[in-house]
Amino acid sequence: MTEIFSAGDRVQLTGPKGILNTITLEAGARFGSHKGEILHDDIIGKPSGSVIANHNGDQYLALKPLLSDYVLSMPRGAAIVYPKDAGQIIVEGDIFPGATVIEAGVGSGALSSYLIRAIGPEGKLTSFERRPEFAEIAKANVANFLGYAPTNWEVVDGDLQQKVGEQVPAGTADRVVLDMLAPWECISEVATAMRPGGLIIVYVATVTQLSRTAEEIKEHGGFTDPHSWESMVRPWHLDGLAVRPEHRMISHTGFLLSARRLAPDTILPSFKTRRGNKTEHTDQDMDIWLPQAMGQRPISEKKLRKTVRKVTGETKPRQN
Repeated sequence: MTEIFSAGDRVQLTGPKGILNTITLEAGARFGSHKGEILHDDIIGKPSGSVIANHNGDQYLALKPLLSDYVLSMPRGAAIVYPKDAGQIIVEGDIFPGATVIEAGVGSGALSSYLIRAIGPEGKLTSFERRPEFAEIAKANVANFLGYAPTNWEVVDGDLQQKVGEQVPAGTADRVVLDMLAPWECISEVATAMRPGGLIIVYVATVTQLSRTAEEIKEHGGFTDPHSWESMVRPWHLDGLAVRPEHRMISHTGFLLSARRLAPDTILPSFKTRRGNKTEHTDQDMDIWLPQAMGQRPISEKKLRKTVRKVTGETKPRQN
C-alpha cells in the first residue's frame, strides 16, 4: 500500500548536505530554513519517497519517518532506550503478537512504542511509571507517532511493586521488561504476575546494577540462571572501493539481562559448577555505585515542565 502524505502526517525531510528536519504537515503552512521555503501543500498528496523542491530549487527527499528516527528526535523527559537496544529487547525478549507484557518504567515512551508495535492490536501492554510527568510525555509521544492513543496500552502511575497485583492477574504475564534504577526490588512481584515459561528482560546502565539484579534473580529461585550481554554498533563508510569503518560508533549504552520463569515448586538443576568463595556484599557496597551516588545529574523540574508543554502542544493526533 502506497503511503500518501496528508495533513497531520509527520515528514522527514533530507536536504542539502544530508541535514534532517522532521515536520508535521499542515495545509497552507510553510517550512523555512536559510535555504528557502517549502510549501506543505507541495508535499500533501505526494507519496512517501518523493523529492520536493523549495522556491530556490534546492531538493529535499520527503519520507515518512521510521519509528527509530522518531524516538531519537522526540521530546524527552527521561533518557530513551536506543534503537539498537530496543531491537535486542524485542528479539531476545521474544515479544510476540498477542503477548501480555509488563513494562517499568516508561521514560519518554521510546520502548513503549516498540512494544506496542510488536504485540499488535491483540496484545496488552501495562506500563508502570513513578513520575506522572514522564507518563504524560510518554503517552503524548506514542500518540503523536501513531496518530492515535492505543487502547491496548495502560500507563499506571506508581510503583510496580505496589500496583502490579492490582493490574495484572497472577500467572498471566508472558513477558516483563524492566528499565528502571533498581529492578532487583520488584523481582518477587513480577515473578508472581508471570506465567510459567515467561521471560523477564532487564535493561540497566551499570555493572553493579547488572550484578545485583542477577543475584536477586538467582536468590529468588523461580527463574533460570540469568543471561546477560551488551551490543555495540559500528557504522561503515561506503563510497566505491573506499569501504572502511566510520570513525565513530555507538558503543555502550546499557546491559541487557534475561531469564525464564520456572513452573511452581520447581527446583532448577545445577547445569554448571559455580565458583566457591563467593564475595560477600552489603546493600551499602552496592548503593555507592548507583547512578545517583556517582553524580548523575537528574533532569530539572524546569526542563521537565518545558518538555511536557512541547510534546503535548504538538498537532493533536488523529483518531484511528
